[in-house]
Amino acid sequence: MNATMPSESRLPTTIPEYLEALRAALRGADPAMIQDALYDAEEYLRSELAEQAGKSEAEVIASVAGSYGAPAEVAEIYRDTEVTVSRALRAPVAPKRKSVLGRFFGVIVDSRTYGALFYMLLSLATGIVYFTVVTTGVSLSLGLLVLIVGIPILVLFLGLIRVLSLVEGRIVEALLGERMPRRPLYTQRDKGWLERIKEIFTDVRTWTAMLYFLLMMPLGIAYFTIAVVGLVVPLSFIAAPIAVWTGLADVGTGPNGWLFLGDAGNGITTNVQMWQLPLLLVTGFVLFFATLHLAKGIGKLHGLLAKHLLVRNPVV
Repeated sequence: MNATMPSESRLPTTIPEYLEALRAALRGADPAMIQDALYDAEEYLRSELAEQAGKSEAEVIASVAGSYGAPAEVAEIYRDTEVTVSRALRAPVAPKRKSVLGRFFGVIVDSRTYGALFYMLLSLATGIVYFTVVTTGVSLSLGLLVLIVGIPILVLFLGLIRVLSLVEGRIVEALLGERMPRRPLYTQRDKGWLERIKEIFTDVRTWTAMLYFLLMMPLGIAYFTIAVVGLVVPLSFIAAPIAVWTGLADVGTGPNGWLFLGDAGNGITTNVQMWQLPLLLVTGFVLFFATLHLAKGIGKLHGLLAKHLLVRNPVV
């Protein structure tokens, strides 16, 4: 009867086998969630192995199977928990609009729109920081690599890249709504430092994360410019007619236009006529909502970019 038992029901005998079975059981799940699950499982199993000194990995896995669970059971728990947590943390969903106008103007009640706008404004500062860290770290590490002090500096720099990847992931998830890792990549503590360095160098995400941080400089400048211009121009279009109608600005001060927020002596004039003020107001509102849609779209695309470059894709 045991001879016909499916191979999946057999408990793994080593920690790498357990992690591989867990990865297989999580096939098709979000890569960020898989990274978290693998980190938690390895952290737990390694700590149990250290506590139960003298026992083999197979004995430790068998002893914790009842409390922690077999790979398939752990995978099912993580899938269920992911759904529960996602529902709890999910921002309120805006009601779906059927009409074109409803969908166009409904973006103003979507919380992800404002998260994306804030991320675009923040990205200028974070982009400068990331770009500075990478360029300084690379140049300093390569310059000192011929000396003995260059090796620990290189290791610290690569470790900092991993920390920044986790920090950026938390920002992306909070503001853009894209699921990102909540745990770092696990590093086995009993491995030698040479082997750890080798793992960092052979991990493709080390290099894609650097590429991401370098890209954040031009992207941050572009995002910040789009957000500022996209907000200032429409709001000025909206504010100008309101200021005229409420008496805060004068119109018709000269043959070619009106004077905004001042008197004729300051020399600030435009070619906007009185009859054009309602059109200016409508244009401002349309451009404002167009900016919100653009910000929401940029947030979605950037979340996918961050997911692709910062999250390790589990290969089974």
